[in-house]
Amino acid sequence: MGDSIDDVSHIIELALAPAFLLVGVGSLLNVLSLRLGRIVDRARVVEQAWLDDQDPSEIALGRRRNELRSLDRRMAIAHWAISFCTMAALFVCVLVGALFLEDLAGGAPIFVIPLLFILAMALLIFGLLLFLVEVYLATRSVRVNQEMLRR
Repeated sequence: MGDSIDDVSHIIELALAPAFLLVGVGSLLNVLSLRLGRIVDRARVVEQAWLDDQDPSEIALGRRRNELRSLDRRMAIAHWAISFCTMAALFVCVLVGALFLEDLAGGAPIFVIPLLFILAMALLIFGLLLFLVEVYLATRSVRVNQEMLRR
């Protein structure tokens, strides 16, 4: 009985580290989904302003068109970042299951566990890189009027 309790506690210890990783990925997904929501909200505002404008100048139309293009690109990048981070979380969940199965089966294929971890980390890296690109595009598309800063 004592050995089986020790075995189960050891399995739980192995599963805890990936569980903490899941918490971090979940927090990242929360940030990404909030950013995506703000991008969508801004796109709706710009589209409505375009429709409401009775006599738009060519300059105003060009600005709105450029902003909508930028927002569309940012939406796509945020979507892919969410997708990659979600897949990373999925692979971490599969990793936790594989850890349990490997230990319970008494030495199932051990090569699966490092492979799952590498896949999860690669997906998370891609998601973070896309997040970085989206933030870069967001800061590049918005510039503060320097005249207002001098006042």
